[in-house]
Amino acid sequence: MSKAADTNLNDWRDRALEFEAEIKKAIIGQDHAIKLLTIAVFARGHALLEGDVGVGKTTLLRALARVLGGDYERIEGTIDLMPNDLIYHTYINEEGRPAVDPGPLLKYEEKLATFFFNEVNRARPQVHSLLLRVMAERSVTAFNREYYFPHVQVFADRNRVEKEETFELPAAARDRFLMELTIAMPDDLDLQRQLMFDTRFFDVDKLIDSLKPGVLPFDQLNDISAQIQHHIKTTPTIENYALDLCRATRNPAEFGVKLEGVDMDKMIASGVSPRGMGMLMRASKVAAWINGRDALVPEDIHSVLHETIAHRIFLTPIYELHRTELVPAFMEQIVNQVVAP
Repeated sequence: MSKAADTNLNDWRDRALEFEAEIKKAIIGQDHAIKLLTIAVFARGHALLEGDVGVGKTTLLRALARVLGGDYERIEGTIDLMPNDLIYHTYINEEGRPAVDPGPLLKYEEKLATFFFNEVNRARPQVHSLLLRVMAERSVTAFNREYYFPHVQVFADRNRVEKEETFELPAAARDRFLMELTIAMPDDLDLQRQLMFDTRFFDVDKLIDSLKPGVLPFDQLNDISAQIQHHIKTTPTIENYALDLCRATRNPAEFGVKLEGVDMDKMIASGVSPRGMGMLMRASKVAAWINGRDALVPEDIHSVLHETIAHRIFLTPIYELHRTELVPAFMEQIVNQVVAP
């Protein structure tokens, strides 16, 4: 890569750090999640946030959309939402005649940068199917033509408390998300005190409006992402290590991965897919770039491993009931057992 290109990536790294810092002005106690979402933006991958009610998932994504810039659309997942509601909406106009307007997906067409799906697990499977196409192909068919969204990133959230009138995302949809992040209340009592007593957190709209908009030129991110992937070097040793980490999700016994009281031969229904392996490498390279490196090291892979891989591991039904406890322990064992270079 030329010296000019190196300089360009250095300038963009400064922008990435500014992007992170700006979001942190409104969101406290979520530094790790903000770092990971920044990585997702530059890896050009979609992200799903999960957590309890009221922990700031929606506020975090609204802050990201404002600082990222470009056009932003949001839709609320409800049980009566239908696929067409994402594409168009009908109404009676002032003249008393039926009229059709573009829905949230078509409103801005190619200028759409961020599509936020709130409470995605409340939407029906038919809606998930349409969302899957948008995530996979960044396009949709409507009104006898194809609409393309080359810059769009999908961010969704779901709360893990309420399960009634909800529909679990199918495996194919979950596999399209680069990352799944858990958002939890900060453990630090000082941060909890700020959230409880600092009045600036009481008015979310005002808080979001205080952030600097458009820190990143969203329509250049695809090209910069490609440059990052070419810029960050790997070695055969680090490549073999990344492959072994992924292989361990499919064949844990081969690497001595064990969990107490679990039959490892019967626990795994499916490990990480080839798509997931590629996404792990994309995210790892962005992590290396943000950390100021031009070559991948194990720490870069570890920093994104759980969020890019854990949701792609599917357990057999008897163990799936205990997924919340088993998968984090399983991922920890993989990191401990697979020999790092």
